[in-house]
Amino acid sequence: MTERQIRLFGDPVLRSACDPVKPGDQRVAGLVQDLLDTVEVPGRAGVAANQIGVGIRAFSYNVDGEVGYILNPVLVETSGEAELVDEGCLSVPGFFFPRLRHPYARVEGIDLDGKPVTLEGHGVMAQALQHETDHLDGHLYIEGLDPEVKREAMRLIRQADWY
Repeated sequence: MTERQIRLFGDPVLRSACDPVKPGDQRVAGLVQDLLDTVEVPGRAGVAANQIGVGIRAFSYNVDGEVGYILNPVLVETSGEAELVDEGCLSVPGFFFPRLRHPYARVEGIDLDGKPVTLEGHGVMAQALQHETDHLDGHLYIEGLDPEVKREAMRLIRQADWY
């Protein structure tokens, strides 16, 4: 398939909760391949379907050489004390801000055949799982910033060339 263009902050598709995929819906196979092609660009840890303009619950990931996807992911567990980590987003390019994230996360969903899939991890994988499920719920990571940091982030975003 093809690498797809990333939608940027301000695009309404990023602020809408995504619809679930019906198990076995083979029309989604092309989207999954596009998500995989798009996440394989160096420096990308995850891409949610709404980041490429499609409002369904699906994301791809590329963490520590492991590339894959999940449909209908639900964040079912986080653990450990939330820590401030520098976080960025393809939809808010060029910026990293400190954001609280749990050091462990687990999501459950399905694959294209409707078979159960569980993804879990620590560190970057945990951060990616939390970040991408937030996207599918219509939330950008900047919403979870400390209010003072968020004010500064919004000021900088409004000054960005791409805004």
